Amino acid sequence: MAITAGMVKELREMTGAGMMDCKKALTETNGDMEAAVEVLRKSGAAKMEKKASRIAAEGIARVAKNANEVVVAEVNSETDFVAKNELFQGFVQLVADTALTSGLNGGKNGEDVEALLEMNGLKDELIEKTATIGEKLSVRRFEKIAGECVASYLHAGGKIGVIVAADGATGVEEALTNVAMQVAAMNPEYISRADISAEAIDKMREIIVDSSLNDPASLPKPILNALIEKACAGVWSAEDVAIYEEKKSNMNYLFNFLSKEAAAQLASLAMEDKANTTNNIYLLTIFIISFHRTKIIIIEKTFAPNPYISYICMLYKI
Repeated sequence: MAITAGMVKELREMTGAGMMDCKKALTETNGDMEAAVEVLRKSGAAKMEKKASRIAAEGIARVAKNANEVVVAEVNSETDFVAKNELFQGFVQLVADTALTSGLNGGKNGEDVEALLEMNGLKDELIEKTATIGEKLSVRRFEKIAGECVASYLHAGGKIGVIVAADGATGVEEALTNVAMQVAAMNPEYISRADISAEAIDKMREIIVDSSLNDPASLPKPILNALIEKACAGVWSAEDVAIYEEKKSNMNYLFNFLSKEAAAQLASLAMEDKANTTNNIYLLTIFIISFHRTKIIIIEKTFAPNPYISYICMLYKI
């Protein structure tokens, strides 16, 4: 039977496969459209096996939710170009929708993925989309959480997906969405202050104090002035002392004119007398740590008192 361009076009529209693949399938089945579809599906499975060793490092996340449950799913592709494909995006949404209605909870390490693929024809869809799109596709992970109120947020087209659930509160979806946005922006490590060990807090304090002392321009003026007084008494060069005398009326721009050596010498003076300097800037340290924690424990900035809130953040670096 002669294979016409119209037949190839029809099969392409039905399957989304390439033109030459469609023509080959129609030729093999003598123009039988249903049989050709089956050939393409089997071919897709073969292509999927060939692509198994390839790396799928790009991808997107999609979310699905009902009144009390929300799920985020991640599916990977080989290229960012495919991640922007509507066909691929539709498949990722199907994965999320299926995960929501399943009895599976998933996890950050890919728990329950194989079980999920056995539902709702997802495995066949994965084979078909792999054949159609021409890249290795991988359902990497999904996770479901539940609460009296749930919310979600997708950033950058799904490069970052966040879901949040709260107990003890209803009708606060807008607030939870704001929390999800902050999670996407800051990628916090903890939910509440109580989750941080004393050892971690001490380490955080040490890092923040040392970084502050090594950046004298960031120190409060009384402490900075005391360090400069020491520097002017034989540590700085005559040129840097002269610059200080000229610019001290506007300290905001002093470090734009001082030499790099002068700034380094101030940092050395601060670190040499770290114990005394740290005592003097105790309140500053507490402030900096509190500010730093807003990047780690965003819930404290949004709710008072702390409710039970759980979240999962999937982050992709472009």
